[in-house]
Formats: sequence, structure tokens, C-alpha cells
Amino acid sequence: MWGGLGLALVLCLLPGGGTESQGSSAHCKEPPEWQIEETSPMQNSRGSVTVVALLQANLKEKLENEGLVNISYMVVNHQGIHSQLKIHTLKEKVSENITVYQQSETQTDVWTTLNGNKDDFLIYDRCGRLVYHLGLPYSFLTFPYVEDSIKIAYCEYKCGNCSYMKSKSWLGCQFQLLSCVYNQQTKPTEF
Repeated sequence: MWGGLGLALVLCLLPGGGTESQGSSAHCKEPPEWQIEETSPMQNSRGSVTVVALLQANLKEKLENEGLVNISYMVVNHQGIHSQLKIHTLKEKVSENITVYQQSETQTDVWTTLNGNKDDFLIYDRCGRLVYHLGLPYSFLTFPYVEDSIKIAYCEYKCGNCSYMKSKSWLGCQFQLLSCVYNQQTKPTEF
């Protein structure tokens, strides 16, 4: 059983360990401190898999329908004046259950702090350790990489043990990992 699970994990891994946008030095480490005004969003997400999107994202409902719950989603809008003027449009496009943070021009840029770019997804495990940092083209939602990376962060101990991990339905996670393998076999990989 574990051999098949290991094979599923290997087949789902992204080239370069999934940290395409930044060096492997950040892999399995906690993110640098960042905040929006007086809020530190990562501190409030301990105990759940966390997806930080540096854009709009709408995977929440799909993954919840597949049984993946207790995942925190947040979007950090760019701090530029043009992005600030469009914050209301961004909030309208994002599910009401996803928090959208707006940086001010005077604060330290969160995108720079996280070594991120437009359209990046940063996926952290329940202990706040970076599991994947996906940049373009891996962050295109038409490809399976973002969804599969969330599933792996949800079901596996990719960065080692975590005190927030609860006993979970292995059957549900095995189904998710098999779905990941199926996606990898049926969708073309483009580089």
C-alpha cells in the first residue's frame, strides 16, 4: 500500500521540487514575517493548510466538494497605486470566503518579502512551512499543478511531522492522490 502511495506522490511532484519561483532554500521553512497593516495573516492560519495567492483564486469550493476542508485561502493584492484602485474589482471576482489583503504603498512589499511575483501561489502546510511556491507557467489554473500541490500539502507530511496534523481519512487522501496521478497522465505538460 505504501509503495503505491509513494509512487503517486512521486508522479505528482513538480519539476525542481515545486519551488519554481524561488530557490529550494525556502522549501519546508516558515515564511518570512509579513503583515498587512496590523494583521499577520500567516499567524492566524496555523493548524490549516494555507494557500497564499498573489492574484485572484477560486479553487476553494471545488476542493471542499472533494472533501478537502480546513484550508485557509488569502489573496495579497499588489501595493502599486493601479492595483489599489482596482481592489474592489478584485474582491468582486474572488469568493466571499477568501480574504483579500491590500498593501499600502508605505509598508514593506509582501510580494518582495515572499520572493513572489504576479500570479504566484504559495502553499504552506499546517505548521506554516512552505511546501510549494508555484510561479508561471505552473500557476495557470488550466493546468493541474496548483490543485495537485494543495492536495499533496493537505494529505502528506512533505516537510516532516507537524503537531497540527490530525488523524484524517486515508481513504479520502488516497483518492485525492490517485486523482492527482490521473490528472498528470491525462493533461499535457507544457513548459
